[in-house]
Amino acid sequence: MPHKRREKKKKVVSLAVLTALVAGCMDLNSKDNNATYGYDGFAEEQLAPAENTLNTNAYLMAAAPKYYIGSPYKVEDVQYIPGEDLSYNQTGVAGIIPMELNGSKTSDGETFDSNQMVATSKTLPLPSIVKVTNLDNGNAVVVRVNNRGPFVNTRIMDLSSAAAEKIGIKGTAKVQIQVMSDESIAVKNATLGETTKAETAAVQETVTETPASTPAPTPAPAPAPVAGDYSVQVAAVYSEDNANALARELASYGNATVVRENDMYKVRIINLDATGARRVIDTLRNDKGMSPGLLKAGKWINADSI
Repeated sequence: MPHKRREKKKKVVSLAVLTALVAGCMDLNSKDNNATYGYDGFAEEQLAPAENTLNTNAYLMAAAPKYYIGSPYKVEDVQYIPGEDLSYNQTGVAGIIPMELNGSKTSDGETFDSNQMVATSKTLPLPSIVKVTNLDNGNAVVVRVNNRGPFVNTRIMDLSSAAAEKIGIKGTAKVQIQVMSDESIAVKNATLGETTKAETAAVQETVTETPASTPAPTPAPAPAPVAGDYSVQVAAVYSEDNANALARELASYGNATVVRENDMYKVRIINLDATGARRVIDTLRNDKGMSPGLLKAGKWINADSI
């Protein structure tokens, strides 16, 4: 009998040890309960969710001078059709807007500021609010799309230097671009509201301007600029072939040429007088949705100063 008691006790101890070991294994496994495994690459289900938790600021949400969509246009024989798309969610390569365009007019009438979180798009309405995620490091930034471009088919967006720096882009990078629908609708409504106010104010000013009996004095004519002083820059790209193709496409606008500066190829329509430069700028904006820059005697000036 004493021998049997010891054997029973031994079995109880063994069962307790086994239970403890199983519990220990369960604790270890519980640490990895949330681990996921899958394809190591760019798949839609692995991209950042459409919901965004980043804050926007007053600059991003401010009304623009105008709400701009524009007509269909081509880049290197590829057609782009601008339009509203609140479900826009695309991946592709993004680059950086050249610093030399700082101070130029954007397609929606703003002044480009490289220190602000802004970007270009070939098709999105201007302005729109989007979230851009650098897929190489996961960093994200909210930007205001206020200009057309880039006018090459190898990139779907260019960012201001400040926005690119914020998400670690030094040249180009693969990104995900997602429209923030609520914010985009809000900035659209703000822009359309401000546009309506401006049009109403213009009508009122016309009605209340100086009566016909007291004509306003005629301003002195400005001195005529020397013919050929102006150049309109249409694009700045890294591909010489793309630059040459764009120059050929724009030959009907004037003397379209490609100028190489460092590692960039700049497409310019050169040897224009003030009237010709104004005509080219307006035509490119209205017909192609482009936002050209302007040089006078080789120096950058505001494209709307003539």
